[in-house]
Amino acid sequence: MATPTVVSWEQVSVPTPSGPLPARVYRPGTPSPQGWLVWAHGGSWRAGSARDWHGATAELARHSGFGVVSVDYRLAPEVRHPAMVEDILSALTWAGEQPDRLTGDPSGAPLLAVGGDSAGGTLAASAALVCRDRGIPLAAQVLAYPPLDPACAAASYHRFPDLFPTASYLRAAWQDYRAPGLPVAADGTRLHSTPFEAADLRGLAPAVMATGDLDPVGDDVHHYGRLLRAAGVEVALREFRQTGHGAFLQPSPGPGGHPAASMRGWLGPALHRLTSPNTPDNLPSLEQT
Repeated sequence: MATPTVVSWEQVSVPTPSGPLPARVYRPGTPSPQGWLVWAHGGSWRAGSARDWHGATAELARHSGFGVVSVDYRLAPEVRHPAMVEDILSALTWAGEQPDRLTGDPSGAPLLAVGGDSAGGTLAASAALVCRDRGIPLAAQVLAYPPLDPACAAASYHRFPDLFPTASYLRAAWQDYRAPGLPVAADGTRLHSTPFEAADLRGLAPAVMATGDLDPVGDDVHHYGRLLRAAGVEVALREFRQTGHGAFLQPSPGPGGHPAASMRGWLGPALHRLTSPNTPDNLPSLEQT
């Protein structure tokens, strides 16, 4: 796949049961985009926006060959879970109904993937569980360093106690994000606030996951990777060296540098490789650690 040099974008409004949901849509300059990747930005469920993530999601579209829908999901503390997950699911529904907007071909449904960085990765993983339970085909879940344990009990939180995000910071964010109880949708589908709540991970979409070796949430990511593999789910997981939290927002190297040296420069081609039956040999492999 030749890397496209131009990514176009537009502001859209996604219909949801709670009202219109703003989103930015990025289209890579390829003749036949792979499909749609619905992206949830980071920000501890309390901050961030599609505008703030503009450069990162545009570059993700460029590297992946997917159209990217960057969602301005509702934020805590004004709303709490499951509102954010429901917003991501609404965006997936919208994307699945828009094949002609992406490829110009109104026949057939496009590939659908869901992803996010940090807190957005948590939302994406939870949305992937709902898609499985509702029988919605999902080609992949793309997760950049999602925090997954509300107790923040893993060793990595204590190994890097002064690095962002600290355990105390994240525990407070989890409290703002999660509502009491076990939310269930009108159709009876359980709406998990983290995939660690799920008793069964079998049948989930293949996962492309990334974290850094200096990230306090790193052990959460590795643990989830092991759980997915034990459930028979395909997992590509790369740990970036000398890398902390927030690496998805760091730009790729300049001219002469390999894009895969950056996190999104690896995630995009890894998603392409995972979902394309004819992947050229010059794309980075799906490294596993």
